Amino acid sequence: MSDLPRTRDIPLPDSHRWRAYWVCVAVAGLTILDLSKVNVALPSIEEAMGAGSTELQLIVSGYVLAFGLTLVPAGRLGDQRSRTVLFVVGLTLFTLTSLACALAPDATWLLVFRMLQGVAAGIQMPQVLGLIQQLFHGAERGRAFGLFGAMIGVTTAIGPTLGGLLIAIGGPEDGWRGIFWMNVPLGVIAIALALWVLPETRTRSHRKVQLDPVGLVIFAITVLSLMWPFLFTTGSPDDDPARWWLLVVFVLGVSAFVAWERRYEASGRQPLVPLGLFRIGSFRNGALLQSVFFAAVPSMFLLTTLYLQDGLDVAPVFAGMVTMGYALTSAFASWRGGLLVERWGRGLVLFGLGVLIAGVGVLVLLALSTPSAVTPWAMAGALIVAGLGGGLVVSPNQTLTLADVPVRSGGLAGSVGQLGQRIGTAVGTAIALSLFYATLYREEGDAPQLEVFHHAYGFGMLAVAVLLAIAFAVGMADLGARVRARRSRAADGEPEPGPDEPDDDDIASGHA
Repeated sequence: MSDLPRTRDIPLPDSHRWRAYWVCVAVAGLTILDLSKVNVALPSIEEAMGAGSTELQLIVSGYVLAFGLTLVPAGRLGDQRSRTVLFVVGLTLFTLTSLACALAPDATWLLVFRMLQGVAAGIQMPQVLGLIQQLFHGAERGRAFGLFGAMIGVTTAIGPTLGGLLIAIGGPEDGWRGIFWMNVPLGVIAIALALWVLPETRTRSHRKVQLDPVGLVIFAITVLSLMWPFLFTTGSPDDDPARWWLLVVFVLGVSAFVAWERRYEASGRQPLVPLGLFRIGSFRNGALLQSVFFAAVPSMFLLTTLYLQDGLDVAPVFAGMVTMGYALTSAFASWRGGLLVERWGRGLVLFGLGVLIAGVGVLVLLALSTPSAVTPWAMAGALIVAGLGGGLVVSPNQTLTLADVPVRSGGLAGSVGQLGQRIGTAVGTAIALSLFYATLYREEGDAPQLEVFHHAYGFGMLAVAVLLAIAFAVGMADLGARVRARRSRAADGEPEPGPDEPDDDDIASGHA
């Protein structure tokens, strides 16, 4: 029987639940938006502050790194105590650090505030997923995650456009500050709404909060050693190859973390990450699939934006607009996918991946074969198709990944999944950018500029295609496991489990 304090479901009227839900999802969208809109501001920051390439890289990667390192302990703490309190704390810190970023006097202070902003994002995001787990059940949960996926898809895709628009309005010198200024009034409004509509989720317990400090240190070293070499890969000949030795530290860290967590759990205490989560096949496969998916799709957006801006001389705001079609169709497909996932299950995700892979293939073909004046329009059309597929992956997979996870562990499970997304994005972006820039450095001066960018974009997108193929293979493996399990239950005469059927710990502890 688990000693983890039980976090009960939240009984609220429908209208109140959905108001609370929309506050959570809007804040999650604001958090994810900061991952993509800052990228287009780097040239403006470089010009305004004289920041070097390392500082610019850290302004982006420092946010991702701090975000990733904070997710799991914040999710663990939210599951043990109050998700609502941590949500408000994280949102308040996010608002204050956004203000600090907007007022930063130089690149060093901007980097410091940016990393603190990542910590804030890591505190609030697990609470969003944990609250959705508590607020909704069954088919309604699929609908909730469908709308959540739609919001994430839209914010990811419109980030570059919004960033470019704010820079155009504010000017090349201070336009980048508007990217952070916009978070301040939105954050204040969100804090007020959160205090008004979010339900009380505090778990009353005489037990001390257990955060497994030794496990937390090992975990931080392990994640840092994995993400660091990828976050600092640019494809330039100046990249220091010694950074790859950190992957040896990562392998040793994983071994030490697993050994420690098993020992800690055997002593009767609650580990930072219950390894039993990964014995849940649907969670393990779903988390892996979304990690690979988020290694591919943000890389596709980044490569496309770079190709349009640097290769075709398209203005940042217009280059960002090319991805708007993806945002709209992805949002629609995510919403529909949330409604259909209960019926079609993993097959729906595989269908979405198939459509996305086809859309990416057409995207590359059009980018390399159409006249330059037509290329942005042609690529926008291909991304409309790709968005339909992408939307059928994100929200249905999120629903399937958390379907068998006990509600009391929803925040932790969601934060592990989010960590996988952040690591996936770091790894995928590093691989794609390395191929893109290495091709530019290798072929520069040997061929016409546009031809060189054709080759660079093609090689970079090859990495995207391989990652999507891996995600498809993981989905096929999960579908096969589900079919075998269903046949085994049918042969044994066992009924199909319900979507919110209590687990053994719940029954044993009298919470069923």
